[in-house]
Amino acid sequence: MELLQLQYFIAVARLEHMTEAARSLHVTQSSLSKTIQRLEEDLGVPLFDRTGRKLRLNEFGNRFLRRAERALFELEQGKQELSDLSSPEHGTLELAVTTASTLPNILREFRKKRPHIHFHVQMLSTQEMVMLLHRGEVDFCLSSPPILGDDIECQIVCIDPILVAVPTGHRLADRSSVSLTELKNEWFVGVKRGYGTRDLVDSICKSVGFEPKYVYEGDEPARLSSLVEAGIGIAFMPSTARNAREHITYLQVENHELVREIALIWHKGRYISQSALEFREVVAEYFEALSRQ
Repeated sequence: MELLQLQYFIAVARLEHMTEAARSLHVTQSSLSKTIQRLEEDLGVPLFDRTGRKLRLNEFGNRFLRRAERALFELEQGKQELSDLSSPEHGTLELAVTTASTLPNILREFRKKRPHIHFHVQMLSTQEMVMLLHRGEVDFCLSSPPILGDDIECQIVCIDPILVAVPTGHRLADRSSVSLTELKNEWFVGVKRGYGTRDLVDSICKSVGFEPKYVYEGDEPARLSSLVEAGIGIAFMPSTARNAREHITYLQVENHELVREIALIWHKGRYISQSALEFREVVAEYFEALSRQ
């Protein structure tokens, strides 16, 4: 059994599509098909059920996938550990976030300590983040809501109030607070379902008798401020996303404890480099300082 066979099998197993897997691996479909066939011959069992051009993992394949992912995970951890030992001042931090409003400040503080460390940041939905966490493909996630699991460590770093953002000139702009029921006829801008803040506010609004009407649903929370300023709609926005330079009024929500928890999350089995440990310290220090303001 060869390492390449495992890598190819995992790609096909995740996509359950030979053509797409070949494209993602940058190999020909015939080469990929032959490699999978040799692996099945080595194992003595078929790993996929085949119906025409369609593939589906069978029970043999599902069981072997878990083992193969674990084997490659351990090899990757070994590679990262050796890289850290040989060149501790360099490397790349793999980060995933569902909430990006605080990330620029955190990265700026960390870069002061580790100027030569590179970052690769992905903005993901909660479901996408869970998948990468279980695969051990990210060093840390900054997530709201927190994510729990047997192989996951979860550290709550911030309790963040959610406010109502309205543009200058809005009927509520001279207020400091508002009840949820007063918002039932408003138009909203927000992120798509699957993001923690969106799912939380939708649920609480539904509990008081209405569902927010969205004129915009996107993947970039940072864009919401400009849409609010333009008068496209109002928005539920975390306190940490406020910007004093914007022509926006932020209102407290009355009679409901509308807050989100921000958590720093990592895989228990993933090797944590010295630079990653320092990043974790910077995150904790940043939110501790924020809570004192």
